[in-house]
Amino acid sequence: MHSVHVIREACNGCVACVKYCPTEAIRVRNGKAEIIATRCIDCGECIRRCPTHAMTATVDTLEATQNYTYNVALAAPSLYAQFPAGVKREVIWQGLKLLGFDEIFDLSAAGDYISQEIESYVKSYIGGRKPIISSACPAVLRLIQVKFPELIQQVIPILSPGEAAAIYVKKRLCSKNNLSEKQVGVWFITPCPAKGINIRQSVDVKHTELAGSISESSIYGELIRIIHDVIPEENLTQTITTGSSYGVGWGSNGGEITAAGIENAVSVQGVSDVFAVLEEISMNKMNDVDFVELYSCGGGCVGGPFVAVNRFVGEKNLKLRIRNLKKQEPVDRREAMQACMTCTGFPTSEEYVKILQPRPMMQLDEDINVAMEKLEKMDEVLNTLPGLDCGACGAPNCQCLAEDIVQGKAFETDCIFILRARVKEFARGMIELSTQIPLTGTEEEAKED
Repeated sequence: MHSVHVIREACNGCVACVKYCPTEAIRVRNGKAEIIATRCIDCGECIRRCPTHAMTATVDTLEATQNYTYNVALAAPSLYAQFPAGVKREVIWQGLKLLGFDEIFDLSAAGDYISQEIESYVKSYIGGRKPIISSACPAVLRLIQVKFPELIQQVIPILSPGEAAAIYVKKRLCSKNNLSEKQVGVWFITPCPAKGINIRQSVDVKHTELAGSISESSIYGELIRIIHDVIPEENLTQTITTGSSYGVGWGSNGGEITAAGIENAVSVQGVSDVFAVLEEISMNKMNDVDFVELYSCGGGCVGGPFVAVNRFVGEKNLKLRIRNLKKQEPVDRREAMQACMTCTGFPTSEEYVKILQPRPMMQLDEDINVAMEKLEKMDEVLNTLPGLDCGACGAPNCQCLAEDIVQGKAFETDCIFILRARVKEFARGMIELSTQIPLTGTEEEAKED
């Protein structure tokens, strides 16, 4: 199940998506891009790269909230980054309520709780292989599943803030407001497609309490219009659980590490750089690092495919917002977070986390003997290819083309170099054939003329 798909009418077969896909999940066949479902991790890199906007993702709409009696919006720090720091969070919350949500939960509050859980886990981690890998980005988790399954045991078994918040909110509403689970809709206002598909086919939590995800870009225009003259409800701040500047920092580069107080850590954003770091970890070249924070989008969540403003503008907005919050907080990190931790019975991860399962992306055949034969054939085909990895064939590299050929999904002549060589060979044969056939009288006269 995947949210990213191709708008075939808009695709011109330019192979930009093919070259940038981190899991080699896209091919161009018959002039149109096609997504291989077993490889796609819904990172949205193809959406970001496509020049004709032929790549898109399915997300929920505000109309879906009508299926529930009571709706809660989880406002992520990346949402705040879409607005200048001078636009108060209360104004954004009021805007969300005017869009139809009954309640707002500030995800920075969940960030505070999860940060302390991460800090405790890292400090007590003894004997296991390092570094510990963040579990916050679902696209990274899916990347590990399909390309680096050997690193699954290094992923920290802790809930993401969004999943933890959804569990807390739903339990509280069902117990205190006499609502059934089916009546409560908890919605993640998301900057990326990976979160949406993780709700429908979760890889990191046993059972999600999220009803769905609504993209930041889809509601941004309406929010801008609404909040222009909005006046927040009286005592709105007292009715909304909010977090510290450290929880807000989760939306940008290094925020998770800073909030958890981990000194010996590395923060990496952008799917290509994340891929390179995971390769290093796989080869055990980073075992002197305690923790790595990995996000598939450049700059973290503020750089997601579903954000409305430029990533760098978003980073600037969020940093200014964090700076303003710090002026009102205790200097000590733990004290600042503790002052905001007012939730009773916030969930811990032990009961809800699901251990990642490997999802091998290349399975030549279910029969091991047939698979071995195909693998040998694949090596033979690969030796006939030029090894330039140009992508002109519609596959990201020669190895992928060899795999497609063995699987019967492509032909050797899809390689333009092989095609050109065969055309030359055919033309040479035609010339040789023409010199061996005796000319007729008419042809001899024409040749003399």
